[in-house]
Amino acid sequence: MERLPTHPGERPHESDASPGPARTAPPTPPPPATAAVDARGIVTEWSEGAWQLLGYLPSEVVGQPAARLLADDAGTADAAALRDAAGRERWSGTVALRHRDGRRLRQELLAHRRAADGPVTEWLVVSAVTGTPEGQAPPGPPEGEAAGSEAAGSGTYGSEAAGSGRLGEWAFRQSPCVLAVFDADLRLVRANSGMEQVLSLTEDQMRGRRLPEIVPHPVSDETEAKMRRVLEGGGPQHLRAGAGPAGTGANDGWSTSLVPLKDPAGRVRAVCLAAHQRLQEHLARQRMLLLSEASARIGTTADSGRTAQELADIAVPRLADFAAVDLLDAPRHGGEPSPAAPARALATTRTAVRSVLDDGPTASAAGTAGTAGTAGTAGTAGTAGTAGTAGTKTLYPALSPVARCLAQGHGALYDAADPDLLRWARQDPGAARLLGSGTHSVMVVPMRAHGATLGVALFGRHRRAEPFEADDLWLAEELTAKTAVSIHTTRRDSREHTSTMTLQRSLLPQTLPDQGALDIATRYLPAGTRAGVGGDWFDVIPLSGARVALVVGDVVGHGIRASATMGRLRTAVRTLADVDLPPDELLTHLDDLVLHLSADEGGTDGAEESAGGIGTTCLYAVYDPVSRRCALARAGHPPPAAVTPDGAVRFLDVPAGPPLGLGGLPFETFETELPEGSLLALYTDGLLAARDHDIDEALDKMFAALARPAKTLDTVCDRVLTAMLTHRPDDDIALLVARTRALHADRVAAWDLPSDPAVVARARKHATEQLTAWGLDDAAFITELTVSELVTNAIRYGRPPIQLRLIHEDSTLTCEVFDSSSTAPHMRRARTFDEGGRGLLLVGQLARRWGTRHALTGKTVWAEQSLSPD
Repeated sequence: MERLPTHPGERPHESDASPGPARTAPPTPPPPATAAVDARGIVTEWSEGAWQLLGYLPSEVVGQPAARLLADDAGTADAAALRDAAGRERWSGTVALRHRDGRRLRQELLAHRRAADGPVTEWLVVSAVTGTPEGQAPPGPPEGEAAGSEAAGSGTYGSEAAGSGRLGEWAFRQSPCVLAVFDADLRLVRANSGMEQVLSLTEDQMRGRRLPEIVPHPVSDETEAKMRRVLEGGGPQHLRAGAGPAGTGANDGWSTSLVPLKDPAGRVRAVCLAAHQRLQEHLARQRMLLLSEASARIGTTADSGRTAQELADIAVPRLADFAAVDLLDAPRHGGEPSPAAPARALATTRTAVRSVLDDGPTASAAGTAGTAGTAGTAGTAGTAGTAGTAGTKTLYPALSPVARCLAQGHGALYDAADPDLLRWARQDPGAARLLGSGTHSVMVVPMRAHGATLGVALFGRHRRAEPFEADDLWLAEELTAKTAVSIHTTRRDSREHTSTMTLQRSLLPQTLPDQGALDIATRYLPAGTRAGVGGDWFDVIPLSGARVALVVGDVVGHGIRASATMGRLRTAVRTLADVDLPPDELLTHLDDLVLHLSADEGGTDGAEESAGGIGTTCLYAVYDPVSRRCALARAGHPPPAAVTPDGAVRFLDVPAGPPLGLGGLPFETFETELPEGSLLALYTDGLLAARDHDIDEALDKMFAALARPAKTLDTVCDRVLTAMLTHRPDDDIALLVARTRALHADRVAAWDLPSDPAVVARARKHATEQLTAWGLDDAAFITELTVSELVTNAIRYGRPPIQLRLIHEDSTLTCEVFDSSSTAPHMRRARTFDEGGRGLLLVGQLARRWGTRHALTGKTVWAEQSLSPD
């Protein structure tokens, strides 16, 4: 049994070797010496090849400083070299190492940086082949091999063979493709200039190493596996990618082929790697991918500055090394610009900027770029320049490429030698700095959308050697057009939102009317989404007999049409309230109106646009401070909440009713008595539609806010909104909170009257005495005339029973006469010799307003006069 070696370099003992004929076999190359050093300089990995190279076991090295492996007399210089390697993606050089037995080895190292899974942020992977002791010459070529490319030959044939060999060597070295030869151990033995250029390594630095050691990447592992398959007789292999320089990973723009190299006997001796770049196909695919990605990344917000920054961010570095977006202060509207349109000076605002450099002149164009992502500026990109900040004003001369492209309406390409670019540099110091920084290719693209010119985008290259070409300009125009459409839409939506908000505010009550039945506070919050303002509204309508109507409604949809529909419905409610209809009848008439609006708009485009308010919800309530009763009806609206003076909160059990516009379904009136000092809360469903809690939790929060004592109703409104909302609402919110008052018996006087014309004088006397008791003698004359006319009409045209009632509010005196007839009086113009027909005309002249209020049985004719000094 063969004895295993006990120390590095030991070979089996001769007596243990199996006898056999002498044979010559190629020496087995040692395994690669690899180690890993973390960012702190501590060895974390130690391979068998490293053990054989320096004689240290892994247990003696792992966890120890890597500097201990350096030769003592060269430690300072070599330690500095390794520190330099730690800060780069890749490093190669020669370092003096100390063997475990004290020997000094001069070793060539190749280092790559790689990411680690643990807490250390980066690792340094070092690979090396067996070194040479100092003072000893490196081994020469194996016996029998030519030392150079000019193999020995004799005669003419030999000369021709030597010439062919040189031509073959030249073809290999100068081939435009990447060529490399790997031996039977998959170690590189030859590499051409294309390989050196792509990997930024010399042939000497790569010789003797496997491909994963040269470029640590999964693609290299895959390539090596396929090379092994070639060696095993698997035939040529192909890959759709190639390994790029360290730190860049795989490159899909390459096509790699692996073919076997056979000797005259047909045995596979090596593998040839040949790779060529599918440049145009790759570039086209990259452009399409970039354009597809832009569809998702540009226009993600309603912020024009952010949208412009998204264009700059996606263009750099994949399209350009520098990008800037300048927007006009006032967009130019009109048709397609004429190619011959004269250019003029442009005043723009730098809105976004991005550069591949941390700082420097190339981060600014025309001296106006700056730090994108600074507080108050556009975007979130890193520093892109030091010449200014985004938001700086930019002035482009009339003959500059920017002004010319905007005047002509299409993009253009410029190189550093273009006369227009040079003339611009002479006129503008900022442009001169741009060209002086190494920018060799520039694209200028106008930003146009829907007939409006919004600004201009500039792109430059200074790091990438290849200039912009026509396909790059096409891609830039597509990206810029998408950005322009998004910015135009954002600005249009902003204008529409402002118009809708203005309309909505104008249609809502600007001030609350004077009345003595309720203390009232209101709030209106528009939606915080891009859908725009909706059609929520509220209203407070004084009615006859000191009563007050409260209205809250919610129109379906958002935008100007929803606001306009809201205005129509609010006007209709006020008109119907003037007729003093009961709540259920008022909603029935409003339901008919919505049906008519829908029919009138049935020819417009879009289902939502032609809805005409179908689905609108509404709550209508009437509170009487004399009886302290409240009558309510609702059409699909959330029920109101009531808080009694003792703090108990409950929903009023108002029948739901269908939303407006469905037609044919009834509404019901609910009546309840509210103690003086009770609280009523009317609201739209946006208050309960919270994203971060369910409906039960929302109701609990609202009830708790309403139950807390408060000195003012404004405090109640603020508490409710604060408790319910943690963000801008997704829907409009209208909130109306009212505290009830009561008119006590000392402010109301009523008399039952017989149906006898003689009682008119008694009615006047009752009224006069009551006014004297209230201290309203100044109102006695008008009141006597009003009472006389209304009582006379009730006796003459109505039916008993008849009742006279006076209601005294702070600034209003109301005279009411009730009879059981449903026939309503109406004013008519009396002729010269007519004996009647002048009573109601006289009442209309003396009273501030008058009208008729119908009940289930009978009617009430009322007249209201003002008690104010005016």
